[in-house]
Amino acid sequence: MTRDLILGTAGHIDHGKTSLVKALTGIDCDRLPEEKARGITIDIGFAILDLPPFRLGIVDVPGHERFVKNMLAGATGIDLAVLVVAADDSIMPQTREHLEILRLLGLRHGVIALTKCDLVDETTREVVELEIHELVQGTFLENAPLIATSASTGKGIAELKAAIADACQKVAPSPPTPLPTEERGKREKRWFRLAIDRSFIVQGHGTVITGSVTSGSVRVGDEVEWLPRGDRVRVRSLQNHDASVEEAHRGQRAAINLAGVHHEDVIRGQELASPGYLVPSRVMTVRLHCLADMKRPIKHRMPVRFHIGTSEVMSTVALLDADALEPGQWGLAQMFLEEPAMGVWGQPFVLRESSAAQTLGGGQVLQPAARKIRRRHFEMLERIERLWTGDARQRVLTVAWFSAFGGFTVPELVRGAGIGPDEAADLVARLKEEGELVEMAIGGARRILLHKDMVTELETRTLSALDRLHEQFPLMSTHDRQKVQSQLDYVGDDPLVHATVERLIGAKKLVGDLRRIGRADFKPKLSANLRKLKDKLVAAYLTARFQPPEPSSFANQAGGNAANLKDLFDVCVAEGYLVNIAEGVYLHSDVDAEMRRLVRERLAEGEGLTVAEIRDMLGTTRKYAVPLCEYLDRVGVTRRDGDLRVLTG
Repeated sequence: MTRDLILGTAGHIDHGKTSLVKALTGIDCDRLPEEKARGITIDIGFAILDLPPFRLGIVDVPGHERFVKNMLAGATGIDLAVLVVAADDSIMPQTREHLEILRLLGLRHGVIALTKCDLVDETTREVVELEIHELVQGTFLENAPLIATSASTGKGIAELKAAIADACQKVAPSPPTPLPTEERGKREKRWFRLAIDRSFIVQGHGTVITGSVTSGSVRVGDEVEWLPRGDRVRVRSLQNHDASVEEAHRGQRAAINLAGVHHEDVIRGQELASPGYLVPSRVMTVRLHCLADMKRPIKHRMPVRFHIGTSEVMSTVALLDADALEPGQWGLAQMFLEEPAMGVWGQPFVLRESSAAQTLGGGQVLQPAARKIRRRHFEMLERIERLWTGDARQRVLTVAWFSAFGGFTVPELVRGAGIGPDEAADLVARLKEEGELVEMAIGGARRILLHKDMVTELETRTLSALDRLHEQFPLMSTHDRQKVQSQLDYVGDDPLVHATVERLIGAKKLVGDLRRIGRADFKPKLSANLRKLKDKLVAAYLTARFQPPEPSSFANQAGGNAANLKDLFDVCVAEGYLVNIAEGVYLHSDVDAEMRRLVRERLAEGEGLTVAEIRDMLGTTRKYAVPLCEYLDRVGVTRRDGDLRVLTG
C-alpha cells in the first residue's frame, strides 16, 4: 500500500537545492519567470518522487535570507527534510537558520546532501563533511546519513534516493482523527486541514488553491471551512501533482478547485478545514524557546513576526513568567496577533525579528484560542504547564477548566488537547463518572459540560449571595431569583444560573420555586414581639376577608418594630400565609383560594361578570374589586372580554 509523505529541502542560496530536486525527479521547481532569469529560487516549488512503497511530495524552498518567510510557508506540514550544503561553499548563514527552523518545527527525520562535489577535491570535501557533522551535533540530523552528490554528473543520486527511502521508514504514521457524524454523516473520515500556500485561476474552472494536507482527507463534493473568513465552500475538483483524484489525504500535495471563491480573496496563510475544527484567534498561549545562539534575549512586549502554518503575522510577545527569555531558555508566553490565525495544541511555530532579519526562536501552541492571562499568576501558569507535561486526561481537564462557565465541545478538546474525537468521547464519559466533569441541562434541550471546579464555584457564589441577602433581610426566608442573580459576579447566561439553582434545590441546599429561593438551613430571625405581630397580621387578614386592612394600619401595634413591617409582610407572603394582590393589597391565602373558587363557580353558570358583579359577590368595595379582578386575570383564573370577566380556556 502506497504511503504519502511530504519531503522538504533546506539550505543556503545557490547550494543546489532545485538542481538536486530536478536530478531526483526530473522536475524543475523554478516556475516563475524571475526565478528563471535570476537563477535563484524565490518562492516554494513542488515535485513528486516515487520511492515504493512511498510517494513523496517534495517542497523546494528558497535559500535567500530575504525569502525565509517563503521557506517557512513551504516547510509547513513536511514529514522529513533534506539539508543541502554545497561542497564548494560549506556552511553558510541560511544553512544554520534553516536547520534551526526545521528543529523548531519539530522535524525528527531527514538526510544531508553534500552537493556540487564535482567542483572540489577529496580533501576539501572531507573538511566540509567534518564541518557539517559538527553543525548537526545535538540535532535530529546528528545520526543522519550524509550523501555526496553532483546534480550535473549524477553522482550519489541513487544513494540519496536510498537514504531518503530509509528515512521514510522511520516516520511514524499519523493517528486517525475521525470526523464528527454531524459533519460527515456515517462516512467516518479524519479531520481535514490544509494551509494554503498559493492560488491561481484555471480558465473555465475558476479558483484553485494548493497546499500540503496536514491532517485527514477531503473528497470531491465535500464542504470545507475557509478560514479565517469562516465561509463554507464546496470542493469542485481535486488534483494531486497534476493528476485528477477523487480524494486527497494527509501527506499529499493537493490542488483544490473551489466553487464560488474569487481568486483575489485568497491569500497565503488562509486555511481549509473540516467545519468546526479550527477557530481563528488573535491570542494564543505558547511554550516559547529562545535560540541558544541569539546574542540578546526575547523581551516582554517585543514585536515579532509570528509564523504558523503558511501565515506570517505581526505579533507582540507577552511573557507570562519572566521579563526576558534568555538565549537557550524556555518559557510560557502569549502571542497577541495583529490578524487572526489558526492553530491546534502542540502545533509548532517560529518567531522572527519584526525586521525579518533573523530567527529568534519558536515553540509549540498550548492554547490555540486563548483569553488574556495575568502575568505571574501562579495557578494559571501551573495549569498551563499541565497542557504540555500532562497526559491526555490532564489536558482535557485543563481545557475544561479554562472554558470556565461557557462549557466546551468535542472539537474544542480535539483542537485544544491534541486528542481525537473518539478518545475525547471516552475520556469525557469516564471523567463524568469520576465526577471531574459535570453535565448541566440549560435552556431546555441544551446541555453543557463544566469542570467540577466551575460548578463548585457557581454553587458557592449562589449560596454566598443568599447568605448576604439573608443577613441583610433577616426576616425573609426566600428572595427573588433575579435579585439573587444580580448579587453574583458575571458567570454566564441566565439559564446556567437557573440550572445551578435547580441543582442546589435537588441537593436540598436551597428551597424555593421558579420565582423565589432561599437557603434550606435559614430560618427568619423573628423576635418574640415580631412573632406575635405576625400572628396578629395573619389573623387580621383572615377576618377581614375581601376588605383587607391597609398595611400602614399596623404601625401603632408594631411600635418599635414599625420599620420592619414591610419585611414582616414579605415573610408572611414567603411562608404562604398572605398573597400579594397589588401594591399594598394583601389577602389571606385561604381567602384567596375561596375567591378563586367562588369566581370559577359563578362564571361557570353564566356568560361573564362585570367588576361590579364580582364586587357584590365578594362583598367588597370598588377600591379592592378592581385590583382583585386584575389579579385574577394575571394568575389565569379569568380574562377580560370587554367589560366582562370570563373563565380562561
